[in-house]
Amino acid sequence: MEILIKAGQFFLSLSILVILHELGHFLFAKLFKTRVEKFYLFFNPWFSLFKFKRGETEYGMGWLPLGGYVKISGMIDESMDKEQLKQPPQPYEFRSKPAWQRLLIMIGGVLVNILLALLIYSAVLYTWGEEYLPTKNLKYGIICDSLALELGFRNGDKILYVGGNEVENFQQIAHDILLNENRDVTVLRGTDTLNIKIADDYLAKLVKNPILFYPRIPFVVDDIKAGEPAEKAGFAKGDKLLALNGQSVQFFDEFKSEMQRSKGKTVKVTVERNGNPIDLIVDVPETGIIGVYPVADLANFFELRHKEYSLLKSIPAGVKKGFETISSYLKQLKLIFSPKTKAYESVGGFITIGKIFPSTWDWQAFWSLTAFLSIILAIMNILPIPALDGGHVMFLLYEILTGRKPGDKFIEYAQLVGMAILLALLLYANINDIVKLFR
Repeated sequence: MEILIKAGQFFLSLSILVILHELGHFLFAKLFKTRVEKFYLFFNPWFSLFKFKRGETEYGMGWLPLGGYVKISGMIDESMDKEQLKQPPQPYEFRSKPAWQRLLIMIGGVLVNILLALLIYSAVLYTWGEEYLPTKNLKYGIICDSLALELGFRNGDKILYVGGNEVENFQQIAHDILLNENRDVTVLRGTDTLNIKIADDYLAKLVKNPILFYPRIPFVVDDIKAGEPAEKAGFAKGDKLLALNGQSVQFFDEFKSEMQRSKGKTVKVTVERNGNPIDLIVDVPETGIIGVYPVADLANFFELRHKEYSLLKSIPAGVKKGFETISSYLKQLKLIFSPKTKAYESVGGFITIGKIFPSTWDWQAFWSLTAFLSIILAIMNILPIPALDGGHVMFLLYEILTGRKPGDKFIEYAQLVGMAILLALLLYANINDIVKLFR
């Protein structure tokens, strides 16, 4: 069921983005009295799921969910329909329009995607506001993963500065380290202030594992798995960890580590229940897992910051968030094209995109992710690759600057090269997904 919910959100989001992107091209074409022959959601090689004609345009839905298209008269596009170009130009054709009108028709989809993202971010902030964990509120410090430990961080460290600056939002730390290149991190360890410098040699590892640490939380029991050692030992929901084998232990990471060290042994776990200490005797299996789950909701342990936005305040805040996201994604693209980061190894396709959606239907997450994907779609489409909008824009800018229009044969061959590049990228990304599944 979780897979179906994720897939449902992904396809709904993709459909909204594709339709509105193509609508951007369609509206500018209509504005300049250019004929649009087809308007399709998804591609339709050989057959369509459904179609109908209204006026001069055929509307339909294809079966191949790799995007969508509008077929504009008198234009060399991915349909590679060259017969029309053998005829004399008609006033309603794309090729008959001034270069500036053709330019606006081609960037119409990207403009709509950018505006859509800004609108969604504004609406999300107005409807739900913004909630985050301030870095300074992590009173128990952090839990480190293996890479963070390798870099010199330790469980319980409290992060003071990243790149010499305080980071208000804890979730922003990974972004600042990797994308803003702030690789000097100052931490408080006990009473000592330490500076940890992340060397460029670790960039490739950071790209694959950008989330180095998580908030450290006390161990409070949330659930016990039936039939497992925790149930047999008498754990109860709400138990709060006090000690292991008589040694004071408070945090879940400490408990988990001790269970792994105590495989096949018996451990005395002291918990607080209804204000009283209780000793529980646990036989730890060879797996080191006793079947007990902690309370994970951060609101139980930390003061989260929630910001509400009025309608007037949500608009500039949404616009700011949108342009920050654009900047962040451009920095991610820079990493992908940098050989030393090997970020290209982490490029994913439809499975990777689908996985970012939550396993339960969450409208706030859905719209936030749709805004993010809208920005990705805009940026990817404006890349100067023939067969993408950016390729057409590149040729049009050349025409505007030089006064010379590239020949139809040149554009035709460029389209073929661009389509080959896109197909190769698509195959690479989705093969990467499949390889990751088998790993």
